[in-house]
Amino acid sequence: MQKFDHLTGVAAPLPILNVDTDMIIPKDYLKTIKRTGLGVGLFANLRYREDGSENESFVLNRPAYRQAEILVTGDNFGCGSSREHAPWALLDFGIRCVISTSFADIFYNNCFKNGILPIRVTQGQLDALLADAEKGANATLSVDLEAQEIRRPDGGTIAFEMDPFRKHCLLNGLDDIGLTLEREGDITTFEEKLASERPWA
Repeated sequence: MQKFDHLTGVAAPLPILNVDTDMIIPKDYLKTIKRTGLGVGLFANLRYREDGSENESFVLNRPAYRQAEILVTGDNFGCGSSREHAPWALLDFGIRCVISTSFADIFYNNCFKNGILPIRVTQGQLDALLADAEKGANATLSVDLEAQEIRRPDGGTIAFEMDPFRKHCLLNGLDDIGLTLEREGDITTFEEKLASERPWA
């Protein structure tokens, strides 16, 4: 998993409440178990018209936000069905950080397992960040996970809370497999001891 420590990038404003996982990645794109190639389906029902052409009014289709790496969005982001394809699609598009007032629990947990940083802020802080994001590519946000700060274009900062264990995993690029491999030596020692004590097992 890719490490997350610092990120400076364009933030796309998506002031929609209750964005569910079907809106993030529609069910038509769930036939694959690959983590790549899903970016094209991100917010497909909003990004494309029925004939497949782009909806120019949708934020991620606007020139200023095509390379967005941060998403600033409304309350209860990631609700609905528990599809891991949702963070996969965000990551494949290039989104590494999502900022909201709240997240659905399963989506929130899946973000950390895929190298995406979900940040909870207050409504007042979100309103300020949405205003920053509306300025487009001329106003980037900087996210510092180590310091647990969002740095705004005007020089102001917003502090955010983060669980120490999840912070450790993101800073070191550790998913569930990576966490297990950190104990590889202990696992090998245990297996060798078990084989010696119980050779019939």
